[in-house]
Amino acid sequence: MLTVENIVKVYRAHGTQVRAVDGVSFEVEAGTTFGLVGESGSGKSTVARCALRLVEPTSGGSSIAGEPIGGLRGRALRSLRARTGMVFQNPVAALNPRLTIEQSLAEPLRTHTGLRGRALAQRARELLDEVGLAQAHAERLPHQLSGGQCQRVGIARALATRPQLLVLDEPTSALDVSVQAQVLNLLQELKREHALSYLLISHDLDVVRYMSDSAGVMRMGALVEVGPAREVLVNPRHEYTQRLLAAMPETPGAVPLDEFARSVPAGGAAKSEPDAPGAPPPDSAADFAAAEATDPRENRIRQ
Repeated sequence: MLTVENIVKVYRAHGTQVRAVDGVSFEVEAGTTFGLVGESGSGKSTVARCALRLVEPTSGGSSIAGEPIGGLRGRALRSLRARTGMVFQNPVAALNPRLTIEQSLAEPLRTHTGLRGRALAQRARELLDEVGLAQAHAERLPHQLSGGQCQRVGIARALATRPQLLVLDEPTSALDVSVQAQVLNLLQELKREHALSYLLISHDLDVVRYMSDSAGVMRMGALVEVGPAREVLVNPRHEYTQRLLAAMPETPGAVPLDEFARSVPAGGAAKSEPDAPGAPPPDSAADFAAAEATDPRENRIRQ
C-alpha cells in the first residue's frame, strides 16, 4: 500500500545543515499496520510527512498502491491524497478553533468530493457515528470537547474521503491512559471495517506492539531495525532497540496495554465519564446548576 524508498530530508538554516532523515526505506502491506518507533527527534514524523509529500524530501520518494507520488502535481496529486488521511499528535491544535466540528469534517469533503448541501451535512454526521460521537457534537467548537473527543474528530476527518491508507502520528500521546485504550480499539475496529492500512508513528513501545503487524526502529534519522512487530519489540537484535526496551519503566501491578485495551470497548466507557461521547457539556452557570441538581456526578467532576 505504501512504499518508502531511500528518503533523505536535510534542513538548512543559517549556514548549517541538519540531516533529519537519512536513507529510510520500508513498506506498508495492504491491510496491515507498520509501526515506526523511536525516541523524540529521531525523524519519525518527518518520514511520515515526506511519504505523503506534506514535506518535500531532499531525495528519495514514495508510492501509494504502486503509484509514485513524487512527480505528481495539481489535480493528480489532489486525487492521490484523497486516498490517504493523517491523524495528528495534538488533537486540539489540529482543528480550526473557529470552525464547528461539522464544518471541520466538511472541509475535506468539499475539496475531494462533489458533495454539497444536505448530502454534505449527512456525510459529516455519518462520520461522527463511525467514531462514536453523538450528533450533538456537530455544532460544537473544538474547545468544547475533551481531548479524546477531539482525537475522534481528527480520525473522522481522516476517514472523510474513504482512504486506503492512514498515517497516525502519535495519535494517543496527548491522551490519558483510559482514553488511549478507547482510541486504539476504535482504530483497530475501523481498520477491520474499512480494510485500512496504517503507518503508525509512536515513541510508545506498548502502543506499537499492540497495534502493529510489522515495525521499524529509528535512531538519529536512520532505520536501524525492521521486522515483525513481536520479533522486533520482544526479541530485538539491534543494540539500540534492546536499550529502548530496557529503558521502559516498570510499574508494579500495572496491566499490560494489550490486556487493558481489550477490556475497554471501542465506543468508550459509560456516558457518565467526562471523556466518553455523550451529551455536550453545559454552556453556562445555569446549565451547570441544573445538571448538578439532577446529577451529583457533575459536582465531583468539577472538584
